[in-house]
Amino acid sequence: MAGTDEDAVAAADDALYVLTAVLLTPAKFPSVLGDDYPEACASLGLAPLADGYGLVIGQDGDGARWTVVIDDVSLVAVAIASWDCGMEYDLSPDERTVVAALPGWPLEVAVAAPGVPAPHDPDPDVADGPSLAPPDTSTWGAAQRRLGADEIALQWAMWREQIDDAAFPAPNGTPKEDDGATEESESTPRKGHSGVRRVLAEARSYVETPPPLGRVRSSFASGDARTLRADGPGWSLVARTDDIAFVLLDDEPGEVLPVGRGPELPGLLEALDKMAVRPS
Repeated sequence: MAGTDEDAVAAADDALYVLTAVLLTPAKFPSVLGDDYPEACASLGLAPLADGYGLVIGQDGDGARWTVVIDDVSLVAVAIASWDCGMEYDLSPDERTVVAALPGWPLEVAVAAPGVPAPHDPDPDVADGPSLAPPDTSTWGAAQRRLGADEIALQWAMWREQIDDAAFPAPNGTPKEDDGATEESESTPRKGHSGVRRVLAEARSYVETPPPLGRVRSSFASGDARTLRADGPGWSLVARTDDIAFVLLDDEPGEVLPVGRGPELPGLLEALDKMAVRPS
């Protein structure tokens, strides 16, 4: 496993200035790293443990970037919740919980520790293997597509208000589940988008044949609804169980494709929600 060299662990643990932390679990992981939990773990050279990990990201006394992987998921979850509430929390993992000390950062970090040199990769003589680096999101591709889906889930109300339900009429007046594909800058749907049909078909297949862990995730939403997130080869889907869905495709750079609720989408979303991974 990358980064388990004792010298690397000692270097990272000696004086790690913690900048941030993230969860790497089946129900919650940085989606920029992969379409599912095993893929996200593999990007860091980690085995996909059922309970997951916490990633503690910081700098050592020389300013070098380190990502310390721990198996105390609860500790990291409490720290993140505290920070989100504007509270201070001293995240100091017990060395017995350290699984690996990985050189570099797998995600973009906009802050740096005060009083130490600017962030840089560790000395190759100390690091065991190449340093981690964030996925390239400068051009449209899988990483940027997944980040776009993250943003829609986070800003659901803003995206939803741009869509007029009248954009999804069928000839008989009933909305159709596969209607619509609209560019971000416009609100003019295109009927029967082949990419959307493919995504819905693949999502349905997940109900019959469960995909890799974390491909379908369910999280809280307002009221009795749930926010669903599903990913697959070249696509991401974001939906609310009581509403419509949005699809993003690697083959459609920068486009967000709304999927009308129709007669079949509610059943599909309900089935996906039942088999989805949920936060504990």
